Amino acid sequence: MTRIASHRGGTLEFGDSTPTGFRATARMPLDEVEFDLHPTRDGAIMVHHDATLDRTTDTAGAIAELSEADVRRAVINYSAGEHPLSLTELCAIYAPSSVEFRCEIKPGSNGRAYRDFVPGVIATLEREGMLARTTFSSFLLETLEELGAASTRPRLWLVSPPVLRQLGLTAVAELLSARGIDEIGINIDDADAELMAAFSAAGIQFGCWAAHTTPQIEKALAMGVKVFTTDRPTLAIAIRNRITEERPV
Repeated sequence: MTRIASHRGGTLEFGDSTPTGFRATARMPLDEVEFDLHPTRDGAIMVHHDATLDRTTDTAGAIAELSEADVRRAVINYSAGEHPLSLTELCAIYAPSSVEFRCEIKPGSNGRAYRDFVPGVIATLEREGMLARTTFSSFLLETLEELGAASTRPRLWLVSPPVLRQLGLTAVAELLSARGIDEIGINIDDADAELMAAFSAAGIQFGCWAAHTTPQIEKALAMGVKVFTTDRPTLAIAIRNRITEERPV
């Protein structure tokens, strides 16, 4: 069965990376929760999508240049006054849940990987008992290589539409193989059965991101991709349940 990952805790239903969204996702009959991590100036690991607070909170500034206290004071837009969580707090929410982690290691506001960030993330997940339930993802091959050197947990390369078009299927598959990465995630609008079959033939598991509308979700399920991320997890669950019920026994 195609797996559903609640993107940022269900952004379009609960706000962007909100405590409410993450708690709601932990109770849902889905498979994974996707989230993003950034370091603060004083070494905390915070759950937030963007490298800055500008777009999705009432506060401005790059997370890596702010203290943990500064980040915690930020109010997330459309959240009824909620604040960003730390990775430790997120682990506490999901420890009793069956929902698994899909952890994206983000670059900084300059688009480059954070120096010496990965070891702290892995150590925190291990300490909180969540490392064995985590799949890592990144758009940066450099970060995926660092993750591979530090952990045996699964990794997937998030490939943007421009990179997929410019490099082409063969080059992308070769880059994955050379780094021992066996899963790819591409935008749902670029996905089709032929592309999935080609990557599958190369031994690469095929997933999608940004499946937020009913047609996009139905497309991912009809294709039978391994997993897709969605900002509308309750919609995705309802559609998957309907399709499952409609299938002949």
